Amino acid sequence: MTDHPQADAFARYPSLAGRTAFVSGGATGLGREFVAQLAAQGARVAFVDVDAEAGAALAAEVAARGRPEPLFLEVDVTDVPALQSAIAQASARLGPITVLVNNAANDTRRAVDDIDVAGWDEGIAVNVRHHFFAAQAVRPMMRAAGGGSIVNLGSISAHIDLVELPVYITAKAGIEGLTRTLAREFGADGIRVNCIIPGWVMTPRQLENWVGDAERAKIMAAQCLPELLYPADVARLLLWLAADDSRMCTAQSWVVDGGWM
Repeated sequence: MTDHPQADAFARYPSLAGRTAFVSGGATGLGREFVAQLAAQGARVAFVDVDAEAGAALAAEVAARGRPEPLFLEVDVTDVPALQSAIAQASARLGPITVLVNNAANDTRRAVDDIDVAGWDEGIAVNVRHHFFAAQAVRPMMRAAGGGSIVNLGSISAHIDLVELPVYITAKAGIEGLTRTLAREFGADGIRVNCIIPGWVMTPRQLENWVGDAERAKIMAAQCLPELLYPADVARLLLWLAADDSRMCTAQSWVVDGGWM
């Protein structure tokens, strides 16, 4: 959870105050920042993750900052019934969900020759399948509320020259197509569906596992803006898409990558 030194200079969104948001994969990385920033806007936030320790710590940390305490539920998004149950629990406790952030993913590198059928299916389940079923679960409550915002997380990896991520990249490319079809399916209910495509974001996981001097050099050479990208940069776009300020924006992929693509 990153507080920018000039955080007060960034936008506030009155329409998010009191709104219920649900974030998958919210305990660490990008999801952690999404939870914290939504709560800072006064939203009631529920989030799920498999990392129970990190999830509980984040909920307590947000509350300690004087913001609405998020509801954390330990859930594996590949277990669709458990995910659906968590969405039902969250709406029962916090109110109808009108902001859904489909964020959970796993970008562990695996060589093409090492992927079997079970590994392929697991990668699709953790990276894209849950997006559809979460959207399906929130649609009735968003319809009843007169609308809502669904934000799916894509990835720059589907557009650049990364290797050893064939399942992840396939899933992330699919999310862009899923976004467009769900926007058409849900539009009559006042539900907007958008996709954020982040660049290479400096989360602790990336810094610990995959970003070294060579990778930093590659990023600086590829981006128009010679600065590293952090979770807060992506979260500020998410807030705008979740809020009513973007009320006529749907079926789009929004890139925040420092000008790489």
